[in-house]
Amino acid sequence: MSEKNVFVDQIEVADNGVVQVRTCTQVFGEMNKVSASFHRHVVAPGDSYAGEAQRVQAVCAATHIPKTIAAYQASIAQPE
Repeated sequence: MSEKNVFVDQIEVADNGVVQVRTCTQVFGEMNKVSASFHRHVVAPGDSYAGEAQRVQAVCAATHIPKTIAAYQASIAQPE
């Protein structure tokens, strides 16, 4: 019988306030890890993070303050 565990194993905050999230999926069979894979996604300042894991929500709530959101939106509106 195999078991699958999915969890957020890494959260990083970039200089521009973007929260980078890595999710790990591990598959176990007969007490041994059979495989592991990773998925990454970002939560930009101003994006909804309601569907994220509690830890990700806490980081976003602390970092996505109005000043950070305004600075991020200004940075993406200007061509480099």
